[in-house]
Amino acid sequence: MLVTTPQDLVPVDDAATAETSPAWAALKDAVVALQALQAKDGSVPEASDHPAACTLVAAVIAAVRALAPAFPHDADYLAAVVADLQRWSASDFGTPDFLDALAAFQPQRERVDGTRHLVVFPMYTQNGSPNRYLEAVLVEVIWPEFIAQLEAGDYGNKLFVSLRLIDFTPGYDTNSAVLFPETVAMREIPAFTWGAIFQDREAARYRRVVRAAAGITKLDLPEDAARMLDDQALTEKTFVMWDIIHDRTHMRGDLPFDPFMIKQRMPYFLYSLEELRCDLTAFREAVAIQRRLGGRVDAGEELSAVEGETLEHAGLVQYAVIFDRIFRFAITGTRTRNYDGLGGQLLFAWMHQRGVLHWTDTALAFDWEQVPAAVVALGEAIDELYWRSIDRPKSAHWLAAYDLVRGVLTPHPASAWARGLPDDVLSGAPKGYTDAVLDDEFPLSMFYEALDKKMRDVIASTAGIRGTDD
Repeated sequence: MLVTTPQDLVPVDDAATAETSPAWAALKDAVVALQALQAKDGSVPEASDHPAACTLVAAVIAAVRALAPAFPHDADYLAAVVADLQRWSASDFGTPDFLDALAAFQPQRERVDGTRHLVVFPMYTQNGSPNRYLEAVLVEVIWPEFIAQLEAGDYGNKLFVSLRLIDFTPGYDTNSAVLFPETVAMREIPAFTWGAIFQDREAARYRRVVRAAAGITKLDLPEDAARMLDDQALTEKTFVMWDIIHDRTHMRGDLPFDPFMIKQRMPYFLYSLEELRCDLTAFREAVAIQRRLGGRVDAGEELSAVEGETLEHAGLVQYAVIFDRIFRFAITGTRTRNYDGLGGQLLFAWMHQRGVLHWTDTALAFDWEQVPAAVVALGEAIDELYWRSIDRPKSAHWLAAYDLVRGVLTPHPASAWARGLPDDVLSGAPKGYTDAVLDDEFPLSMFYEALDKKMRDVIASTAGIRGTDD
């Protein structure tokens, strides 16, 4: 039975200051205390903990109700959160089910710059906590006018939501930079209508990592790229442009398989190619936008303010894709099936082998005029792989994908794939192929081994980073 307690929290009427209110402090305290009682699936398994859990859930409900007036656009959602909390408590804290609240939460309908949301769900956080604990997050929409026009034009993506973290409970004091509905505890899987990325966190860790890596590698950054390291807002907008194009690419193109590949079990280098394909599509589109708008400027035409901002960020997206991929992605995380890391290694080696990236006299340099064509060529190679694989069986596609990666990166000397898979694997089920892939099928090069040692502490310091931390 739900234990009710007297509520004396003052209602909050201004979302802009919600994070400093007693109601938000009370919500965080109650959520953190409740997490200590929860099991991995979000339940509270010990009957002896139920009285305390009831009290804490009542405190969460009181805090949500006090905060709700500041978020009138989320009224239905917050009411559903209260109902789901009450049902969870009344059912003796089994595995939580917040499907009703999830169905009511529709942030993609409020893509107005500066709009805030209060988010309360039992959920795990990708690249963060693996436990489906109750979490509370205050967020703010990042939606500049030039992004709104891009989305309304050639880059439509009705599901994409760009956010800034304001404050959060421990599940987001991690590397997680996304808010995805599939992470929520619920009784069945609905059709998802949104997906959110915290561009402020992406931008802040980019700025910290690239600043350090440029110093270590003696890289002379182009003026525009250097500006990003000193301007959080500029970098946030750049990442919004990158991510809105990346996100929509998962569903577009000549795809030989379900684009939502996380639902499938396959060799991790295929995830590498898919994520890299989407990033390189964003790069290619940024190059096209820059050439189109830059050509109008060269012809003497005056751009509107929004067009000028679009042109500026089209150039910045190209720097962001390259530097985030080669400096952060390549050496972040473990060497266990690290598909983003592999994608970063692949991009670096591809540019190096095509003579547009140089590591000479212990200094890194780029032939920037030649970089766009080289990077676009890698995207085209992946697109060609996908197109040809529409007519290939799955195993043949996997082998062709491996050949693409192996053509650029050196496999581990013990690799069964590199030596040639035996006939019993080749004639067997796909599981045999996947099982034969080493956890670190493509080890770090000597360049990256050295860079990793110098960058390890910097990258570790970005866990839980906010846009206001630098």
